Amino acid sequence: MAAKEAATSGLSHGNRVGPRANFGLTWINRVNGRTPYWRAPSWYLPHGKDKPPENINLSPLADKPDELLKRCQGYESEALAWRAGVRGHIGSFDGTFGQIIQKYLRDEESTFHALRPSSRHPYEFYANKLAFELGELRIDEVTGIDLKRWHERWSEGGEKLAASKMMRAVLDAAISFTIMSARAGSPELRAASELREVLKTASRKIPNPKRRESTVTADQVIALRAAAHADKRPSCAMVYAMVFETTLRLWDVIGQWWPMDAPLISDVVMTPHTSMKETKKWFGIRWEDVDDKLVLRYVPSKTSAKTGLAVTFPLSKAPMVMEELAHWPEPRSGPMVVCEGTGMPYSSNYFGEFWRKDREAAGIADNVWARDLRASGITEGRASGASTDDAAKVAGHASTKTTAAVYDRATLEAAERFADARAAKRKGK
Repeated sequence: MAAKEAATSGLSHGNRVGPRANFGLTWINRVNGRTPYWRAPSWYLPHGKDKPPENINLSPLADKPDELLKRCQGYESEALAWRAGVRGHIGSFDGTFGQIIQKYLRDEESTFHALRPSSRHPYEFYANKLAFELGELRIDEVTGIDLKRWHERWSEGGEKLAASKMMRAVLDAAISFTIMSARAGSPELRAASELREVLKTASRKIPNPKRRESTVTADQVIALRAAAHADKRPSCAMVYAMVFETTLRLWDVIGQWWPMDAPLISDVVMTPHTSMKETKKWFGIRWEDVDDKLVLRYVPSKTSAKTGLAVTFPLSKAPMVMEELAHWPEPRSGPMVVCEGTGMPYSSNYFGEFWRKDREAAGIADNVWARDLRASGITEGRASGASTDDAAKVAGHASTKTTAAVYDRATLEAAERFADARAAKRKGK
């Protein structure tokens, strides 16, 4: 360590030698040893929006004395340019992951604030994890090899591929916003653009989670409904029937609780309590979305801000839903599904507890999720001969590719149809 510090302009024990003779390099004691920093000169500390970084962590260069000194020399030159009135990189960008992640979360123009409220929570959670883990690293010091190492850590050795994929998605979102908001020709734009290309190349070598294959049958849905009724929860039985028969998304049927600052208006509001720390408002399917002929017309939350595609489904053609309606008294208004105990729509966590209870009672494997009911309904339709176009319209997909690639899990039936077609062709010859 002494040799390393001596190699960087004679700086020793954190004391500067001469008037910026070492270009602002200093060593600071940390838990894991001594860490090199570039420390700004005293005149380089203005107040306000254009305040430049006071200290920059240079730990990635701790074992590279020549590069370390060169980096400090560059910062010193930028500081002198700033003093002369130039405002560019040094006034807005310190080169660290921490800064671009905080900019992504806090900037009012950030794409983060365009996310649906239900998506914001996981993005914020993973963004804060990234800031904690990578905050002090400079983005121009990262390679694709680093991403592969991070993936190993984030996925816990490949056991949690979905968590790693989410971390990489949030990181890409933060980098993309940095590129979008940077000035043309700025070091910020150059560094972020180069990093995105590096990470994109490396990501091609990183495995993603496998497509879900779990499905439930109509008989299993009947068993789920029976379990819910046995526990005096017809509301849960209605959810199972609605998601399976109509192929609506689970979160549209039970609804979603959004922050009060969400742009839409709702007359269903819940004040803070044990599991809900702040007042929220609810959005989801209401009885008003069903006409007097039992035709449901609804714009799913996922498509409302994008394609605006509405879902239309005749509930009279859904036998399980019709059976559940017998348990639903008139008049029917407000949220379609409310919890018997509270008279309010479910939170996702609370509903999840009942799902696990009913799934166990119905003898369904614990790797089956409640949201698999939607894919199961689409799969049953395709296996029964319904066209992909019809399935896509019912599911509210703008493209049949999504329906076929993600939600149609009837692989065995597809293989059987394929084999039957070939056999029929041979017989015809």
